Amino acid sequence: MQEYLDFAARHPLLTMVWLGLASAVVYTSIISRLSKVKVVPAQEAVMLINKQSAAVVDIRSVEEFRKGHIAGAVNVPHAQLKANNLNLIEKYKDKPLVLVCESGMTTASAGRLLSKAGFSQVFTLRGGMTDWRTQNLPVTKR
Repeated sequence: MQEYLDFAARHPLLTMVWLGLASAVVYTSIISRLSKVKVVPAQEAVMLINKQSAAVVDIRSVEEFRKGHIAGAVNVPHAQLKANNLNLIEKYKDKPLVLVCESGMTTASAGRLLSKAGFSQVFTLRGGMTDWRTQNLPVTKR
């Protein structure tokens, strides 16, 4: 234990950086475990769609959506969600809902918005459409 204290005394900046990073990891872990929005890999999303009739909501722009999306997905751009324009997906409040973006980063904030709006089963696709395509899962342009 004394070695750790000596190290911290000799390298205070490095110690502070390490403690900050460790705190961030702990905080992120706790928040993700307590979150009502769950992140799922592509295979689990397929199971939700096929076995539980989950609705797929693609929050990318209309242009990105037209370039290719998951079959049956509803396009509600993230800006519309932020403006609380939920008309297209209101009917899915009590059904599983899989949110999709390009890389999986934008869906976290969208998931929190929908959870606060009363959607009970919100999932986000880990890796977004990028991961979906990488796994050679079907994409449609219709």
